[in-house]
Amino acid sequence: GHKYYLQFTTEDYRSRQNVGNCLATVFYQKRKSPPAVTINCVDTKDEKQIQEEDNTFYQKIKQQTKPIIASDIPDSYGNIEPALEPVWALAVVGSSYIMWEKSTENLGYSMAQVKSVKQWIRKDDFTEFDYTVLLHETPTQEMIPCHMRVIWLPGHPLKVKYFCAPENQLSEEASGMESGSAAGILYEKEENF
Repeated sequence: GHKYYLQFTTEDYRSRQNVGNCLATVFYQKRKSPPAVTINCVDTKDEKQIQEEDNTFYQKIKQQTKPIIASDIPDSYGNIEPALEPVWALAVVGSSYIMWEKSTENLGYSMAQVKSVKQWIRKDDFTEFDYTVLLHETPTQEMIPCHMRVIWLPGHPLKVKYFCAPENQLSEEASGMESGSAAGILYEKEENF
């Protein structure tokens, strides 16, 4: 396989503000995916500020009086309704795990669109969403549909379960769970939802 050494900055997806500096090594083993990644980041944002932003983000989602149900985010003109920005942001974080797990040295992914999303009302404090997202695969230019369930509460790992299949195939590719936010990564194999 091949090993790559990277130095990069991370940015807030909305403000485009630099929020961290990272060093990483990525090792693509022959015929094995996902790559072995070692990453070390230094946040340029204060930890308290990150937690406050997570809580504000969470409150926007929890303040909904009815379950959120939406489709085509962004719309065909690239617009995202302000009320759906938290739903989009959660999809970006959740799909990043899918993209990391599916990527190889020769294939990469980016999230193109949330085709559909449905919020589940829970009795506990966690938020839960079912998404169908389209991942743009490069260099093939294929759009890969993935179903993803995301469960999140600030200060806790973001949990992601998913399956993906090319549009012209019925086979399933099974998934994992990811934790995100400020809490780290949690991974567990899942057979079914």
